[in-house]
Amino acid sequence: MTGTDFLAGTGPRAGAAVLVAEHGTGLQVTRVYEDPDAGFLWWHGPGGRHAGPVRVPRRLVTLVPDREDATGAALLSTGQTHGTGLLHRAAGSVSAAAWLRDPRPQAGRLVAHSLTGAARALRALHGVPLPQDLEPAPPPGMRRLREWASGTVPLVPAAERLRRHALEVWGGARTARLLDWAEDAERPTGVGASAVLLHGWASTGALVPPRSRGRVALLTGQDLGTGRRELDLGWMLGDLVELAWSSPLYRVAHDGAGGPEEEGAGLPSAALLQQVFLGVYGEGDGDSGDRTDGGGPVYDPAAVGRCAVLRVVTHMRDFATYCEWSDELLDYLAFTAELIDEEGRRAVPRGVS
Repeated sequence: MTGTDFLAGTGPRAGAAVLVAEHGTGLQVTRVYEDPDAGFLWWHGPGGRHAGPVRVPRRLVTLVPDREDATGAALLSTGQTHGTGLLHRAAGSVSAAAWLRDPRPQAGRLVAHSLTGAARALRALHGVPLPQDLEPAPPPGMRRLREWASGTVPLVPAAERLRRHALEVWGGARTARLLDWAEDAERPTGVGASAVLLHGWASTGALVPPRSRGRVALLTGQDLGTGRRELDLGWMLGDLVELAWSSPLYRVAHDGAGGPEEEGAGLPSAALLQQVFLGVYGEGDGDSGDRTDGGGPVYDPAAVGRCAVLRVVTHMRDFATYCEWSDELLDYLAFTAELIDEEGRRAVPRGVS
């Protein structure tokens, strides 16, 4: 496809950018363009079931820090409004989620490097002081989860079917626990708990390693919100929990206490990737503002595990809503019942908390 197809020719370099990838769901459409001068341009626009254009919360996006590459942090690429969506710049055309499907060991190492950058970027994001008059702003994914789990809004047929099955498989008690965890993640309470600026959808799908040279990018913007820092950590780790369960490349058995019973051969296991991410996030380099002893930001491992469960359930809910019904969702219900019962402990490897 030629450059003249770039967002209907409305871009600043419409004649130069070439479409290299396109995919999407009813929630979001992603198009990736290669530009000879700007590297790669990622456009996120509304899917067929998304009401209105994709936009950023203006007050929150102005708070996002732009850390220098020397810190090793991923670029928090907040994007610019472009047509009905957002346009991000990145040094790669493939997300870390796609690289995780590559069986070559070097692909796993590239993802591990990207997770290191993401952890440092999130640590910086979470250290941004919030204005005192800022109202609570839960990320959109949490709103979708709560509306689905509580049944407070009309649902498309596949999502309604999933909810009926969830009530049968989970029972009311598990659903209530899930909603309690969501409330705590959005409005943290208790000693030492505080709200921070959140990415809102920190995941391997939003993480873009460079093709050869350049900086890791964490595509950021429309999901920005506030709440527990553990929500972002659990969101990323929930991706890896789901990977370990679903992918033959990474599937390992867990002992129910956050530790793998066996490791995969040739690739860094999902548990190792979890350790890399949490270990780097917890490093102390003086940028977090959370401690005075030189240590890294303080987080609650139990809350991280619960937030990882929220991420897997949200993904399941979104699939039913934006991609229609699949019998695989019944397997997800059994899997998420296990995760709720163990409070997501497998998301938090021992020795990093």
